[in-house]
Amino acid sequence: MVVYAAQGDPRKSMALLWRTEQADAERPGPKPALSVDLIVDAAIAIADAEGMTGLSMRAVGDRLGRTAMALYTYVPSKSELLDLMYDKALAELPTSHDGADWRADATRWAYDLWDFYLRHPWVLQVSQARPVLGPHEYVVLESLVKILRRTGLPPVVLRRLISALYSCVREPARTAAESRSAEKVTGQTDDEWWYARSALLQEVSPDFAERFPTLTWMESEQAFRMEDETVSYLEQEAREAFEISLAVLLDGIEVAMKAE
Repeated sequence: MVVYAAQGDPRKSMALLWRTEQADAERPGPKPALSVDLIVDAAIAIADAEGMTGLSMRAVGDRLGRTAMALYTYVPSKSELLDLMYDKALAELPTSHDGADWRADATRWAYDLWDFYLRHPWVLQVSQARPVLGPHEYVVLESLVKILRRTGLPPVVLRRLISALYSCVREPARTAAESRSAEKVTGQTDDEWWYARSALLQEVSPDFAERFPTLTWMESEQAFRMEDETVSYLEQEAREAFEISLAVLLDGIEVAMKAE
């Protein structure tokens, strides 16, 4: 399920994201029972627990003990709410990476993002095709640019590396998050699913080893063996893919630095 952010009224959404309107606490008259922040926090909690499928204005209202209609005074629609959720969640990410080693800082940035995605897997459903353009989104990006600028590489190269680093983290994290939710959605554990199907390979393809000799060689060398039995195979594989692709990407950046 892919969700496109920034579909609401641009002016209203940007005003809420950047808080250009008068804050709730500063409005004259009695203190309101709700606030934008309360609504956004409730929506994030629902998305964390139930995913995007459980998110609705009605569900947020129920969580706050209010009707959905009561929320519209603060947030015009679910579209603006999604923008606010996405940007506020990003505020959790550390933004101070001022160590002496740019590579160590880039690694820490990537691992922080990995942990963030697995805390809030619904964020991975928000398409990167159209950014929210919120303040926290820019803060996270600014933090990465500051790190990469220390490599001395040209700005146009940095732009490409930014995209590569996000993809390096995001795609394996998506697989890990999907692995975590698979049992809940399907009713089968990973072991049950794999054994039920892999056991049939010899039956449906008795010449499997001849047809796929390289894969058979990798299996014989225990390339697909995972050490941690408490974590699903796919989640471990996703984590390893993230770690090795990050290391290779950073190695490549160091090679490019020497070529400058």
